[in-house]
Amino acid sequence: MIAVVPQQPSLDPWEPAALPANPSQLTRPAFLMNAPFSAPVVRARPTERVPRPRKAFAQFFDLYHLVAAEALVTVLPTPCLNGLPELVYTANLGVVLEHAGDRDTVVISNHPDAPRRAEAEVGAGFFHAMGYRTHVPEGRFGGEADLKHLRDNVYVGGCGSFSDAETYDWMERAFDMRVLRLALTDPELARLDRVVFPLTKEKTLVCAELFERAELAELERHTEIVPVSIEDCYAGACGSVRLHNVWLNSSHVHDLRAGTEEYQREVAKNRRIEDIASALAFEVNYVNLSEYRQDGAQLSAMLLHLNRFSYAFQML
Repeated sequence: MIAVVPQQPSLDPWEPAALPANPSQLTRPAFLMNAPFSAPVVRARPTERVPRPRKAFAQFFDLYHLVAAEALVTVLPTPCLNGLPELVYTANLGVVLEHAGDRDTVVISNHPDAPRRAEAEVGAGFFHAMGYRTHVPEGRFGGEADLKHLRDNVYVGGCGSFSDAETYDWMERAFDMRVLRLALTDPELARLDRVVFPLTKEKTLVCAELFERAELAELERHTEIVPVSIEDCYAGACGSVRLHNVWLNSSHVHDLRAGTEEYQREVAKNRRIEDIASALAFEVNYVNLSEYRQDGAQLSAMLLHLNRFSYAFQML
């Protein structure tokens, strides 16, 4: 009689069955970026700022190299299409649901205006090609820039110019998640990533003075609020990204003339970040993104989280 020996699983790490199905399943941080090929070369009105493409690319590469040293950075291909000026801001394209199964579920943004819908379609094509399950809500949705993961299946979502409360109702039903709602009423802080930044699984940077007491009370049931001023949010304090124990933020303070109001505001924002970072054992790394900040964008807009593995890093 012939004995049947059970087949042992392969120990080869490059065996196809052992490989992750998508970047979100890696056990290291992963992000999606887009090089500024689609940024406009000229503006329609001469009174508006004229972009400097060489500087925009140089600053993009500064951010790319910094993040790629510790994480997988996938660069979204740019199609040969006109009219996609916001494609570089990948956090506006959608959100990978951190709590959902194999991290293979993506909710694509839904904007009423044609250029942003076209950009979202580029993002949807990428995720579909990579094997993700893609979903588009019927209501407005601004992507990761309006929806932040806190822990487990709990998220915080901004309701305002880019996202509807009804969209979060649908997401709760469809994906077994909880979305805490915050009303975004300041036109200069129209996206959630400008007023909320999850620091750890237990603590979240929040521009508390912008929200009602009931909103903050609901948020405090799930995270400890670390308050930050509205002035610091205007300067970009919350428009940050965590990379392991490093707090990434944009700052052009060295481009500014000492003593000016903008210089003082930038210095104050940086000091506030550094004080909080020191208390929580973070390192701080600034990237000059002046070409993007002049368009009102912050660092967090340029990095879409494919996973949030950095939040598994235990702080001291």
